[in-house]
Amino acid sequence: MPFFSSLPDDAGVRHVLTLNPRAGRALVDFHTAVLRQPSALSEGERELIAAYVSALNQCRYCAGVHGATAEAFGVEPDLLARMVDDLDGAGIDERLLPIMRYARKLTLEPARMVQADAEAVLAAGWDERALHDAVNVIALFNFMNRLVEGHGIKGAPAIWTERARALHQAGYEPIRDLLASA
Repeated sequence: MPFFSSLPDDAGVRHVLTLNPRAGRALVDFHTAVLRQPSALSEGERELIAAYVSALNQCRYCAGVHGATAEAFGVEPDLLARMVDDLDGAGIDERLLPIMRYARKLTLEPARMVQADAEAVLAAGWDERALHDAVNVIALFNFMNRLVEGHGIKGAPAIWTERARALHQAGYEPIRDLLASA
C-alpha cells in the first residue's frame, strides 16, 4: 500500500510520475537515453545493473521489475540472486564483473570510489563511454530506488512480470505517452 492516498493500492512508478507530469516526462526521457540508446553495454546488461543496484538498496519493486526485464533480454534467470549473495562467485561474465563491482561500491560506498575502480573497468576492455553509461544506470537507479521507497511502492511478482514484459517489448516511451495526457 503506497504512502500517498492519491495513489492506487497497486501503484507503480507510472502512477508516481503522474504526480508531477513534467518531471515524470523528463525522467522517462532519461530512462530511455540511459537504458535504450546505443551502448557497448547491451540492454540486458544495463537492466541487470539496474536490478543489481536496486537489490543492493533492498528496493523490491525495482529489483523485481528490472531483474525480470533483464531476463526478458536473455540474462540468465537467478543470476541477480547469485550476484547479491556472492558477486565474485555468481558466475557472471568476467568482462562484466568489474562493472558490477563498480556498481556495488558506487551504491554502497560512493565516497570511497578511487581511480583504481575506474581503471579495473577499463582494463577489462570497456572504454570510458561504457563506464559513463554504467555510471548513469547506477546513479539513475539509486535515485529511482529512493523515489519508489519514498512513495511506499512495493508491488508483487505478477506486477513486476507485467512491467518487465512491457519494458522489454516497448521500452519506456509508452510511459511518456501516458504522462503526455496527464
